Amino acid sequence: YPREVHGGFAHLRALAVIVLLGLYYGIPWLSWAERQAVLFDLPARKFYVFGLVLWPQDLPLLALLLIVAAITLFFFTAIAGRLWCGYACPQTVWTEAFIWMEQITEGKHRQRAKLDAGPLTLNKVRRKTAKQLLWIAFSLFTGFTFVGYFVPIRELGQSILALELTSWSLFFVLFYSFATYGNAGFMREQVCKYMCPYARFQSAMFDKDTLIIAYDETRGEPRGGRRRGMDRGESSLGDCIDCQMCVQVCPTGIDIRQGLQYECIACAACIDACDSVMEKMNYPKGLVKYTTENIESGRLSKVFRPRVAVYAAVLAVFISILGVALITRTPIILDVLRDRNALYREIPGGVIENVYTLRVVNMDTRPHKIEITVEGIPGVSLDLDDDSLGIPAGAVRSFAARIRVPESEISDEIQKITVALSTDDNRYELHESTVFIGPEMTNEDS
Repeated sequence: YPREVHGGFAHLRALAVIVLLGLYYGIPWLSWAERQAVLFDLPARKFYVFGLVLWPQDLPLLALLLIVAAITLFFFTAIAGRLWCGYACPQTVWTEAFIWMEQITEGKHRQRAKLDAGPLTLNKVRRKTAKQLLWIAFSLFTGFTFVGYFVPIRELGQSILALELTSWSLFFVLFYSFATYGNAGFMREQVCKYMCPYARFQSAMFDKDTLIIAYDETRGEPRGGRRRGMDRGESSLGDCIDCQMCVQVCPTGIDIRQGLQYECIACAACIDACDSVMEKMNYPKGLVKYTTENIESGRLSKVFRPRVAVYAAVLAVFISILGVALITRTPIILDVLRDRNALYREIPGGVIENVYTLRVVNMDTRPHKIEITVEGIPGVSLDLDDDSLGIPAGAVRSFAARIRVPESEISDEIQKITVALSTDDNRYELHESTVFIGPEMTNEDS
């Protein structure tokens, strides 16, 4: 039963919860060009992110994005410790929302403890039932929203109202709802303490200049109780009055005065609690504060240091690579596949022919007309089985292509040629190399 706390960091956490949950629940309802703005359409193998359409061929972009996210986490951890855990981690965000619902239905921490310890009464059943109904409804809406990122959310809602939900959609709605209910409603910070691997390896990214939440032992010790308004110089005690408020508000139940511990999720609740006590005692705030392991020496944190510089440089490199990849990304793909059933064919008129399959993928959101040519050998020509070279938006078309070369122009058994594709607006131009196989050359031919 962590105690409620008020203060600047508590308001910041509340703001983070509202913004992040607002984004999660709101984004699936946004529209873009007559479709859902963000939709991961797995059956069609297309990811829609506003104006960007990603295909399986764009998997390297996803890999780059994940690398950027990981390095960003390392970068901010090196500077500000477990900032992610305290304010933006989904476990923290949803747990905070569930605690709010618990406070609405069962009251503050002392009221909840008293209610749980008391006998089974109508009031207890009423409050517990109301809490469970809120939790279940919120969990189901969370699961529904999660599936709405993979199935158009408006269609999903209509399917639920018409009781026509597919088995897989129903399974994932219930599965994600159950996961939300269990993690945020019951396990809560136990997930952070015992299940999250980040808590275990975070120390590898810390150094003595990393911002952490720490207790100023030099100022606070020796701790001890005293009456309010007592002058700081009247006793030999430090500023800590041993009120245990920092322990009571900690969601993981640690005592920050014992030093940095891996269970600390850097929520800063202890800072708000201690500052409120110091204010009542007319003592300076900051007995518990964001600082570094250099708190005793009084040395300021070095933000720009080798570890941070390395993370920043690596992050800048990968962000640049990702940016260049997105800017130079061509939504038209050309694949040239040579027919392996026959090396070549001799046709009348002294012409050698190779057969290919040209596969064109239009990943753009609008149709394109294309022109295909071939070059690399004098006299080379291209004959397609389909003169209609229009590619609809989001379509894949294959063409059977016969490439012919006069036998007199063949100088080697295997020669390189290039198939070129250009769009009607000259916006995109692709070149794909392949080989042309002719008859084996004799000494006389040479």
